[in-house]
Amino acid sequence: MVRYTFKQEDFKVFEVEGLAERMSALDAHIRPQLRALGDYFAEYLESVTGETFYPHVAKHARRTVNPPKDTWVAIATNPRGYKMLPHFQIGLFEDHLFVMYGMMHENPNKANDVQVFEKNWETLITLPPDFQISLDHTKPDKSKISHLSETEVEKGIQRAKNVKKGEFFVARSLTPNAPELADDDKFIAFLEETFDYLLKFYR
Repeated sequence: MVRYTFKQEDFKVFEVEGLAERMSALDAHIRPQLRALGDYFAEYLESVTGETFYPHVAKHARRTVNPPKDTWVAIATNPRGYKMLPHFQIGLFEDHLFVMYGMMHENPNKANDVQVFEKNWETLITLPPDFQISLDHTKPDKSKISHLSETEVEKGIQRAKNVKKGEFFVARSLTPNAPELADDDKFIAFLEETFDYLLKFYR
């Protein structure tokens, strides 16, 4: 029985029209895996860091008309929420699955927290070539670090520091037909490898 991974057709839930209908599809095809992944990696992160982590599956509770175009589980050290802290995410857009670590604009200590990427600059710019940067978690757009100049990467960090809506995440993604999604063992191995890289920026 598949517990963690996603099939290609699971990504098609984002084609379902209507808020209630798409939320129902998310409940059936996406959220069970997100809950399982959240539990697994909260325990994984605790084993590595010695800190207690809590999973938070996106509820999309504020939506009244427009159905969500992405969804995720966030993992952070606060049982009440994650947006105010640096945190990890595993989630999906229609065309890709993402794993990432960083800071949302709601984080009141964002300007200070994002400095971890400057303090680990060589690690950041020498990540494997499939690692990316996301400057807005609400948009699917992500840029491969290997395709950016050091000036462009630094500009993203400075924007997160100085712009209220600025965000900075280091990410890795998979297309719906990626071989890493073929079964749970391959998927978990990919995620664990990714988390081990992302943990280099966790303080």
